[in-house]
Amino acid sequence: MKLSEVKKALVTLEKVDFQFEDGAFVPAHFHVTEVGQVEKRFIDCGGVIRNEKKVIFQLWNANDFEHRLKANKLLDIIKLSEDRLKIEDAEIEVEFQGKHTIGKYYLSFNGSHFVLLNTLTACLAEDSCGIKPEHLPQKNNTSSCCSSTSECC
Repeated sequence: MKLSEVKKALVTLEKVDFQFEDGAFVPAHFHVTEVGQVEKRFIDCGGVIRNEKKVIFQLWNANDFEHRLKANKLLDIIKLSEDRLKIEDAEIEVEFQGKHTIGKYYLSFNGSHFVLLNTLTACLAEDSCGIKPEHLPQKNNTSSCCSSTSECC
């Protein structure tokens, strides 16, 4: 979900709720402690240089149980971030403190609240490594990403 889509959804809401894929909700008294843009330059295991930009929302669960974030307040925070930081219309990634570490989630909207979608790691150079997605039929391929002659992994 891109930032422009979040802003469009916020216009239709009074309050902001975030729900995990398992149906549980982020406690209603959460704060948005950061809105920013992160840029990542990296090389994948196949040697391809990649650039990625994401807009980051960081949610924080405090002990002020009467706090409730209104949609128009989050819109104001986003507009301030756009003005001062020149944030672009990029995909959203939400950070939220889990039991042991910070979880990172993609975002969707179901018409009434935002849904935190689990993120997964993946090989970005499947064709270079010989790794096939699990849902596709496997071809008989003897090369391995981690073979002694492979340039990746």
